[in-house]
Amino acid sequence: MKIVVIGGSGLIGTKLVNKLRQSGHEVVAASPASGVNTITGDGIAEALAGARVVVDVANSPSFEDKAVLEFFETSGRNLLTAEVAAGVGHHVALSVVGTDRLLESGYFRGKMAQEKLIKASKVPYTIVRSTQFFEFLGSIAQSGTDGQTVRLSPALVQPIASDDVAAAMADVTVGAPVNGTVEVAGPERVRLAEIVQRFLSANRDVRQVITDVHARYFGAELNDQTLTPGDNPRLGPTRFEDWLSHSAPRK
Repeated sequence: MKIVVIGGSGLIGTKLVNKLRQSGHEVVAASPASGVNTITGDGIAEALAGARVVVDVANSPSFEDKAVLEFFETSGRNLLTAEVAAGVGHHVALSVVGTDRLLESGYFRGKMAQEKLIKASKVPYTIVRSTQFFEFLGSIAQSGTDGQTVRLSPALVQPIASDDVAAAMADVTVGAPVNGTVEVAGPERVRLAEIVQRFLSANRDVRQVITDVHARYFGAELNDQTLTPGDNPRLGPTRFEDWLSHSAPRK
């Protein structure tokens, strides 16, 4: 079947496109670089012609509060309107575990706006909420860095490998819409400050992590429930130490 992946050139999009093509599906990797722009509307109708499923894994190019809200609202409206016109039977979107608990953050207010648009649309849907990816631990460290120290929350997290996210997304994409939300997470719960310190040490980074219960994560304070999934999430198989052993050292 024809599947359109919005954000098909990004981290998850690239992996998802490859998995779906290997399974024999006709897949369009849609992005502004390929002439499909969900903000301006350019190329959307052409890309969606004949599509059975649309998967939205696109992310805002800016994390500034106003810009991120405008991105998710504009992109979501344009895409869902085009899907109704094209007769798309399943809209799949990648979101974040804890979105509804992180509304202090402008980024997560944008994600919540996106989810609300999906739920209000006539297109059958599945929202996949994922925990944070191992691949973004470096960015999390950078967000809390001041000189040679990194100030981060000690809250529990349950991060996941991007390969496991893509595998879960592929399964959802070829399945029936649930008209609800499913959660995916890694196999282990760990303190955010602890896992970032392990990541830095493995990459020979001399920065030291300091725990601070008031340290903010994309503008919001955390607790042990904020970024961890509820009951019965789909668990990715990749453990953090195994992922680290296969990841090239970075500085």
